[in-house]
Amino acid sequence: MIKTIQIVSFDVPYPPNYGGVIDVFYKIKAFESLGVDVILHTFEYGRGQQTELEKYCKEVYYYPRKSFLKSFLSTTPFIVKTRDNILLKQRLLGNKFPVLFEGLHSVSGLEKLVNVGVKTIVRAHNIEHNYYKGLAKSESNFFKKVFFKIEAYKLKNYESILNKADVVLSISPIEQDYFFKKYGSKSNYIPVFFQCEFKDLQPEQNIVLWHGDLRVSDNIKAALLAIEVVKNTKYKLIIASSTVGKKIKHACREYDNVELNTLRKENELERLLASAKINLLFTFQATGIKLKLLNALTNSRFVIANSKMIENTDLENLCFKADTIESVIKELNLLDSSSFLNEDREKRKTVLNTFKAEHNAQKIIDLL
Repeated sequence: MIKTIQIVSFDVPYPPNYGGVIDVFYKIKAFESLGVDVILHTFEYGRGQQTELEKYCKEVYYYPRKSFLKSFLSTTPFIVKTRDNILLKQRLLGNKFPVLFEGLHSVSGLEKLVNVGVKTIVRAHNIEHNYYKGLAKSESNFFKKVFFKIEAYKLKNYESILNKADVVLSISPIEQDYFFKKYGSKSNYIPVFFQCEFKDLQPEQNIVLWHGDLRVSDNIKAALLAIEVVKNTKYKLIIASSTVGKKIKHACREYDNVELNTLRKENELERLLASAKINLLFTFQATGIKLKLLNALTNSRFVIANSKMIENTDLENLCFKADTIESVIKELNLLDSSSFLNEDREKRKTVLNTFKAEHNAQKIIDLL
């Protein structure tokens, strides 16, 4: 069994309050609980240095991202080029510990490690070029739309670097199909890491909840759809996010039954999930598995989601599927008189057992 692993994270993985960093943080915790020392290398660009990470990591190193202009003009994808750091490469080469790169974002040091015989793993958080194509479709700003299209093109070409890695870890069944076809047996499906802990629910409040990272254009579009669904109904909608732009603020102010919560208090999202009756979850691109879906299924009650959110996740039977405004309202009305029962939660526990963090961390260790 390995004793030490180095992890290169695209962003500071604490607090675990959005998609990818949730997977990284609970993976680190799982390694630590299994007795594996973690040396964490992470890029910091706004989340700050976090002493909490020192509880689970033997060493933690922080690196800045490069400037926008130089990275944008490079033929290397922007998300990779901005994380190309000489000091990071030197540290990774300073020992022979296996290296786990979190996302295609972080792999700029991969080739040098391969050349000296270091075992390398890449956690594919998305099929990145498909993800960026989806962002381009969702984006209304012309310049951002062009940027996402260019980035998608660069990422499609750059992805072949995964041929050099020893192992590729896919994050969902549908993405495992893609990576297995391209990279064969080196591609392994490891479910997403998150806190699969079913805490007691709070007294139910008759609210509909939407939550997500509103820096992402797909989420902005999804939040606006949630407002469009609820605006002329009897239901109260809460839009919850720690990052909120003017567009969403303005849309929330237009309707008396829509409330904006900017999640300033510690554990505020957890409290909202525990008290909400219904969660609305939409996406416009079927990439990866959405951590917000797992969060809602573990910590809340009913979930209404569209097809792209739940198909090929093995979680379809835990949700109510609705793909149009009319069908969402129909489901809202049906659930209005329904009670979330203990057997509903027990069914979720049975299905979500496949996401046990320590079990999946051991699978990674076995691959090394």
